[in-house]
Amino acid sequence: YCFLFLIFYFLMFCSDYTGYPFPTAPPVDPFAKIKVDDCGKTKGCFRYGKPGCNAETCDYFLSYRRIGADVEFELSADTDGWVAVGFSSDKKMGGDDVMACVHDDNGRVRIQHFYNVGQWAKEIQRNPARDEEGVFENNRVTCRFKRPVYVPREETIVDLHLSWYYLFAWGPAIQGSITRHDIDSPPVSERVVSIYKYEDIFMPSAAYQTFSSPFCLLLIVALTFYLLMGTP
Repeated sequence: YCFLFLIFYFLMFCSDYTGYPFPTAPPVDPFAKIKVDDCGKTKGCFRYGKPGCNAETCDYFLSYRRIGADVEFELSADTDGWVAVGFSSDKKMGGDDVMACVHDDNGRVRIQHFYNVGQWAKEIQRNPARDEEGVFENNRVTCRFKRPVYVPREETIVDLHLSWYYLFAWGPAIQGSITRHDIDSPPVSERVVSIYKYEDIFMPSAAYQTFSSPFCLLLIVALTFYLLMGTP
């Protein structure tokens, strides 16, 4: 019997048969695209950029929704560096809890926790994020993560059951470290945000703000009417 087994073993591995393949790692699930149809219904959204933009075309996009004891955030921005959201007691940078998705030199997108000390972002080792995932595609950094609604009293981590102003920012990164944001005055939520209220809020970027104001629209209508009617 031993002799027959050796013959079978020899035929299996010395013939044209290539042998059993090595075990491979299970496939990684692709990043699920952000659904904007849910905005204002099952999650809250902020869009900054061109009117009608979505999570793949806005200069900046953020969504939030409650899932049990957590809040799930989705962020996306037109950048190859980082995209972040800050939770602030006012509309100014300084003393803010910040979650950032950073594209590093290895092509990965990592979720990091920062605390704004004045105009400087200091990374905090205690990171409340979990179920993290991110991707860099089409020159955009996109990520998704959860963090608890309630946390023990901590200066650098806010309780999300309270309402905060949301600070939106994005910019370049050098060797996986964030640098100054892309624009001098990043957008800020007009009022404090409650995770218990889902809204779909659009904020026009600077290129579209001029023509979106009521005064400019009225002026355009008046000028058009004047040109069509002609002068007396």
